Amino acid sequence: MSGEDDQARLLIWGAGAIGGTIGAYLVRAGHDVTFVDRAADHVERMTAAGLHIVGPIEDFTVPAAAFTPDQLQGQWDTVLLCVKAQDTEAAAAELAPHLGRDGVLVSVQNGLNPLTLNRLLGEERVVGSFVNFGADYLEPGVVTYSGRGAVVVGEQDGRVTPRVEQLHRLLRQFEPNAVLSENISGYLWSKLGYGALLFATAVTNDGIADALARPEDRDLYVALGREVLRVAHAHGVTPEAFNGFDPAAFVPGASDEAADASLTEMVAFNRRSAKTHSGIWRDLAVRKRRTEVDAQLGWVVHFGGVHGVPTPITARLVQLIHELEDGQRELSRDNLLELHRVMPQRVTS
Repeated sequence: MSGEDDQARLLIWGAGAIGGTIGAYLVRAGHDVTFVDRAADHVERMTAAGLHIVGPIEDFTVPAAAFTPDQLQGQWDTVLLCVKAQDTEAAAAELAPHLGRDGVLVSVQNGLNPLTLNRLLGEERVVGSFVNFGADYLEPGVVTYSGRGAVVVGEQDGRVTPRVEQLHRLLRQFEPNAVLSENISGYLWSKLGYGALLFATAVTNDGIADALARPEDRDLYVALGREVLRVAHAHGVTPEAFNGFDPAAFVPGASDEAADASLTEMVAFNRRSAKTHSGIWRDLAVRKRRTEVDAQLGWVVHFGGVHGVPTPITARLVQLIHELEDGQRELSRDNLLELHRVMPQRVTS
């Protein structure tokens, strides 16, 4: 990143929901932003007509310097990686020649992707971040920004460095309430807990708020959240709260009343967004493509095995998502019965 905060030179790898939304705001703020996306029609449309942000928050278009990976030339000191979690390794290999020797790559993704990027690029070159705003890729050149949410950035080791302070100032030009955290892993693990709930809602056709509000399924969502947070606890992580998700309500010793209150807050948060369904549901129902389930919930099952923490609900949920991806199931509330069947009779913390 340039030493001048008034104009940064950035490469955004992945110009979909996350990268497109953040990038458009940064272009409008006067920064030198280059977009990379593997969808040639999206790149062509952005090049010809700009990147259009629509939705209830704002409606605007910015000029976009956009390329497919094979077209890109040059190096950047700051790269925001905004691809789907399952594409992390392939994207890292493609972008590595474009990341300056002393450059920084910010993982703006769901999941524990810094662990993969550390192995590929070196931990000293990777910064973690966490986002929970509502957005969707709508069509070539168009991204819907449907609801504000948490935006957090932090060094993986918790230090407050000049580069992460600059990144924080940059992200505040997109989300004024962006947070600079000394515990980015706590946010990423909390997003795994929240994400597990979203994956469960996505096996039905219910919207997020409607699904989480159903009283007959509250015990399932509580049990699933507790399962993920048990793994986080065993892994030595202190989860962080955001947008109604209160990890303290799902950790060992928490009351059912606390978990119910957190779910109620999550319902309220999602009711305020124009985005009714998760990106997971869109992948399954609309775009008909693979989801991030292995690159997100796969980590929960993996570390559960490492620490000897059973994860029967999460493991079954991963299987259900794969069955939906493969056309072996239809989206239905009946799928939740499969998760109810593997729940312990009484989940104790």
